[in-house]
Amino acid sequence: MKILIVDDDEISQKVVKRVLERLDYEDILASDGKQAWEVFDAEPVPVVISDWVMPDMSGLALCQKIRKRPQTDYTYFILLTGTLTGKYSYMEAMEAGVDDFLTKPLDPVVLHGRLRVAERILSLMRQVKQLEGLLDVCAYCKRIRHKGETYEDMEAYIRKSTLADFSHTICPDCAKKHFPEVNLP
Repeated sequence: MKILIVDDDEISQKVVKRVLERLDYEDILASDGKQAWEVFDAEPVPVVISDWVMPDMSGLALCQKIRKRPQTDYTYFILLTGTLTGKYSYMEAMEAGVDDFLTKPLDPVVLHGRLRVAERILSLMRQVKQLEGLLDVCAYCKRIRHKGETYEDMEAYIRKSTLADFSHTICPDCAKKHFPEVNLP
């Protein structure tokens, strides 16, 4: 699993990198929030571990930007801090969309535990996304059920939900079944 490490302090960055390497994670490094955003926007990663206080863009601002980005998969965000450790800072981070909050100096065992939680959460998010993708389709008329027990023609539903349109054709099996008099090659 790829993890983006964001810290303007080179020593802190190397500490996190070393821990991740020992745990067999693949890391990507960024030295501030702005650089991290450019990296993330080009290639979203499942986990971000970011320092809070950095020049140009803070870890909190980075998290908020990631949360606003339309993307397909959830990103688990861990915020690191050495100074903003009180309960109000914790709540500010959570309200900004941070998933986890760790203090410096970093404890490798605690980080390992938090990454295992991140893996579970990401797995659950993938399962939820898959379940949300299922459609209730009537086995007979093939209409799709909406919330509230109303049904809609499948073609109309797909036209409204996507940019797709339909061109109708007849497959060879249906042609033989419904038009046996027509000889198909």
